Amino acid sequence: MTHGIRTDTQSTYLDGGRNWRDTASRYALLPLRIFLGVTFTYAGLDKLTDSAFMKSSGAGSIGETMRGVRDSSAIPALVDLALKSPVGFGYAIAFGELAVGIGTLIGLLARLAALGGALISLSLWLTVSWASDPYYFGNDLPYLMSWIPLILAGASMFSVDAALRNRRRQRAGGY
Repeated sequence: MTHGIRTDTQSTYLDGGRNWRDTASRYALLPLRIFLGVTFTYAGLDKLTDSAFMKSSGAGSIGETMRGVRDSSAIPALVDLALKSPVGFGYAIAFGELAVGIGTLIGLLARLAALGGALISLSLWLTVSWASDPYYFGNDLPYLMSWIPLILAGASMFSVDAALRNRRRQRAGGY
């Protein structure tokens, strides 16, 4: 203590003797991982259970959505590709979101799941939300940016990846 200000940051009750900054750093990405995992799982399930969405045409359908954004997208050829089989594309997006969401939540192949989430967000930004003006009204670009820390860091806490890594270390005679 100097001048009534606590200068030590060590706390034995936070995480086995680590200081609070180390503990905060270890858990920093967990809220983002939970948010993105829940959101993408929900988005995939929502698409799969929405009878209007999984149609080639009609209000609320994937086909109608793609036709509506075709001329304002950054890459119209990508929309044209989706329009060759809108229902197939809808299922691919829905199952992709579901796989990404579950993988992110449980931390299984977390970096790969995050890369999948980033690619889905990128494709939606370049097509569906590209025409948002100003750009920050579209939600796909912030999702894309949110995936980047998880691509870089993976899921080190409360994850299948971490459990498997620890198991390999124990078998190899590590700590």
